[in-house]
Amino acid sequence: MNEKNIRQVLEIEKQAAELQEKAKRDAQEIPVRAEQEAQAMLARARAEAQAEARRVVADAQSEDKSKDVLASVDAKNSEFEAQSKKNFDKAVAYVLDRVLGKA
Repeated sequence: MNEKNIRQVLEIEKQAAELQEKAKRDAQEIPVRAEQEAQAMLARARAEAQAEARRVVADAQSEDKSKDVLASVDAKNSEFEAQSKKNFDKAVAYVLDRVLGKA
């Protein structure tokens, strides 16, 4: 073998060794990157779940408040209706008394 061929073989071996080292470094980095990406995905999923839970709770509270307000309005309406019926009966009796000349 001549000296040129020996240099080429040595250069090829050097490149092969460098490639092998790079492959080892990459192989060691893959699990670390995968763990980091998994943690980031978990954090995003957790944040989205918390935001959705807050929206659901807010909607439920709003619905409860609406139901409370509606129940209160219904109760007041019933009171007003009862009072107006009572006053209506009195008004009819008064008008009848006036028409009949009793008052």
